[in-house]
Amino acid sequence: MPNPAAHLPFYFGSISRSDAEEHLKLAGMSDGLFLLRQCLRNLGGYVLSMVHKLQFYHYPIERQLNGTYAIAGAKAHCGPEELCEFYSKDADGLCCTLRKPCNRPSGMEPQLGIIDNIRDNMVREYIRQTWKLEGEALELAIISQAPQVEKLLATTAHEKMPWYHGFITREQAETRLYSGAQPDGKFLMRERKEKGSYALSLVYGKSVYHYRIAHGKSGKYFIDDGTKFDTLLQLVEYMKIKPDGLVYYLKESTPNPDMPTASAAPVPPNHPSAKVPRKFISQNSDGYTPDPTGMGKNNWILPMDTSCYESPYSDPEELKDKKLFLKRSNLIVDEMELGSGNFGSVKKGVYKMRKKQIDVAIKMLKSGNERAARDDMMKEAQIMHQLDNPYIVRVIGVCEAEALMLVMEMASGGPLNKFLSSKRDEIPVNNVVELMHQVAIGMKYLEEKNFVHRDLAARNVLLVNQHYAKISDFGLSKALAADDSYYMAKTTGKWPLKWYAPECILFRKFSSKSDVWSYGVTMWEAFSYGQKPYKKMKGPEVMTFIEEGKRMECPPKCPPEMYKLMKQCWTFKWEDRPDFVTVETFIRAYYYSVAAKAEEESEGATKVTPA
Repeated sequence: MPNPAAHLPFYFGSISRSDAEEHLKLAGMSDGLFLLRQCLRNLGGYVLSMVHKLQFYHYPIERQLNGTYAIAGAKAHCGPEELCEFYSKDADGLCCTLRKPCNRPSGMEPQLGIIDNIRDNMVREYIRQTWKLEGEALELAIISQAPQVEKLLATTAHEKMPWYHGFITREQAETRLYSGAQPDGKFLMRERKEKGSYALSLVYGKSVYHYRIAHGKSGKYFIDDGTKFDTLLQLVEYMKIKPDGLVYYLKESTPNPDMPTASAAPVPPNHPSAKVPRKFISQNSDGYTPDPTGMGKNNWILPMDTSCYESPYSDPEELKDKKLFLKRSNLIVDEMELGSGNFGSVKKGVYKMRKKQIDVAIKMLKSGNERAARDDMMKEAQIMHQLDNPYIVRVIGVCEAEALMLVMEMASGGPLNKFLSSKRDEIPVNNVVELMHQVAIGMKYLEEKNFVHRDLAARNVLLVNQHYAKISDFGLSKALAADDSYYMAKTTGKWPLKWYAPECILFRKFSSKSDVWSYGVTMWEAFSYGQKPYKKMKGPEVMTFIEEGKRMECPPKCPPEMYKLMKQCWTFKWEDRPDFVTVETFIRAYYYSVAAKAEEESEGATKVTPA
């Protein structure tokens, strides 16, 4: 995933506070002079360093769970560039507005930090090994999977460091530190008996000091209520520069004698070991390879093997122009209408980017629509603009001209329920599993970002093609605060009750767990090939049906494993319901095992020779 600040001339990368102040001094110390640097404490975070009245000010910028960026307690912005642009017009709590960028000297590149090395090297190798990808398929997978894999690798990277000794006792740590010379700052990290707790053991004045590293509820690591870090790796790197409560800064690591010489990229728990289907070379225009043998082997091609998988902003040059509001001159609106609703209509169009043109769907608000409708569309745009996942319809931006227009990625296959209903006899069940697995990946991404969709249904899953699904329609979605696990709706409305979990209907309580219930209903729609759930029941009848412990029956063609997952999604108590990490792991394992079996059968059939 490209660093969204890398292209900014005033971004210096991973430099220390003192280095930032030195650059500002050399640039003249004028009021409002500023630069941006990488935060050494937060994954994906930055620090805004600036000058006012010959004093230095440093403001940490955190990457929020929903993908936005904000200075603590202040307004969130979709990227670091947009944040700096905002503060150039409004101080909004800063010492003054940003007036003059302190740009890097000519020929100087942003300094890479420890997390950059993980992002650039380990992510690529991890994805190559895990999914067995090469070439263009590897590059496209990196674009999509990098945020999740980067987080996984960063939070487990300490396990690969020579200074990490795993679970050893306090006495064993002292023995290892006293082995050989004992310079001040010699250190190691070890795991404690208490789950999720670590200790930093440090030599100073020939004595060993032990510091307990706590792991807070927010997921941060810290020592004695000191500076908080997203990862143990960042904690160690930071304390090499600044002791921050330690008796001395970390200087020389004590190598773990038990560490193997070569280390492989960490593998996440429960990753299915089943082999992933192979990739195929020749594709038609929609990215799907026809199967002339009829054996089904090519039906398992993954979206990451197709050109339509790529983000419009995968090229860093295109990323420079990524803004919420678009220029009307870059947008071509076709008269062809793709759909309509109370808000207005959806038309086909083309959006001109820096290097290419892309097909888009344009949601146009009809003239005369009340202010509330405009606010709703803007809210939807702001939410979706923060999301970047291959299984979620990406919003390109908003354009206000002859009408307010929400410009989105094109998904020309239409809604999942209509597609399956019209092609009931043409789409094999395994294809449905494939699509529902993709929806699970998209929902897991939303869960990680602390977003609640609130309207997941087959009608809101759009198809790029027969083998590629994207989640859409975020009109009811909510971004939760970092410490919130659910959203409480103030009032009811025109809610899709047949897709809602009991706690939504009874207590107006929405969370990722209620989205899991909706996912179960969406699965039922998919495996019943577009039928309406609960037949002709009304909302109150559905609630009574559920409270009596009843659930919809297994659709005729649905595999037993998939119906088992549906019923788990329909667990009455939300706290007992699985999360999307569990749901995605289950359906992925099933999907891969069926894919591998289909491939083996195909290979076996091709080896049969006439007697």
